[in-house]
Formats: sequence, structure tokens, C-alpha cells
Amino acid sequence: MADTLSDDALDIIFRDARSYNGWLDKDVSEEQIRAIYDLMKMAPTSANSQPARIVWCRSDEAKRKLADTAIDSNKDKILTAPVVAIVGYDIDFHEELPWLFPHTDAKSWFEGDEDGRKEGAFRNSSLQGAYLMIAARALGLDCGPMSGFDNDKVDKAFFGDAPRHRSNFICGIGHGDRESIFDRSPRPEFEKFNRFE
Repeated sequence: MADTLSDDALDIIFRDARSYNGWLDKDVSEEQIRAIYDLMKMAPTSANSQPARIVWCRSDEAKRKLADTAIDSNKDKILTAPVVAIVGYDIDFHEELPWLFPHTDAKSWFEGDEDGRKEGAFRNSSLQGAYLMIAARALGLDCGPMSGFDNDKVDKAFFGDAPRHRSNFICGIGHGDRESIFDRSPRPEFEKFNRFE
């Protein structure tokens, strides 16, 4: 049985973690980004499919290009974040399965079923995006996940050379400015949305 994390660690990852709307003027290094990825890739996906394809927007040019695809209330969040991750997915992720899942011919499970691949890629890239946020928080960074952008425009601007890739959501990463967040919204008790059978 695995050891449990300390209360302090659980506070950092979950209880005290917030979705930030503004950022302190502190950089996020390439080494930190690689450390986030090296943690998130270890978490489970179906048949180790690893369908997420991530673009890490660090340059002012990339962030401006991304902000141009977003609703007005998200533009400043993108422009001021040290880095914004575009969490996308590869519809043809199954092409990588011979080395990612060598135990059996998993590639054949997905051939000829594009709708199934789209569903699986979206689901598993959503998981990977959540893992990315947990990894970033565990490494002392804050996150600001966002919808509120035009997926087609993002796909054209950032995945134009990979037409089988699609954007899922975006996430600012950095050191959050506590002044930028609201009071925490309510969280439901277990009985509200859960049941035993």
C-alpha cells in the first residue's frame, strides 16, 4: 500500500489550490515545464495511449496569437501568464501504440474507428490536462485553466502543421497573484452528488 501524502501536500495540490486570473512577475523556466511533463506522463491513460499534444506558449508572440482566439475576459489572463499550455490531442494517437503499449496489438483496436479515437483522445487528454495541473501545483506553481476560446482558430494557429491534432483546453501556469482570485465557490458535500449501491 502506498504511503499517504501529508496534509500540507494535499493542501498544496487540492484544498488551498485555486484557479488564478492574474500572475506575479516571475518566470517559469523550461526546466520547470519539462518537470511538469515528466510527472504528468507517468499517470494513467487508456492503453498508455498518451494522446495529449501540448503547445507551451512562452513567447509574447505566441501568447498574443493565442489571446487573439480568446474571449475578451481571457485575453489578459493569457498575455500576463508566464506560460500558457494548450492541451490538445491527436486523433491518430493509435499510430504510436506499437511502442507505447507493446504488450499486444493495441493499434488494431482503434483502426477504422475514428469516432472512437476522437472520444478516447478527448477523454484521455482531459485526464492528462488534469494531471498537468496537479503536477504543476506539486512543483510549487499555480494554474489558471480556461475554456473561452475558439478551438478552430487555435487549431489553425497552433496545430496547422498537424491537422489531426485538436485543442481541448488551455491553462495558464506561473505564480498566481492572490489579489486576482474570488472567494472560493461552494463545494458540495458527498451526499449531494454521490450514492452507494
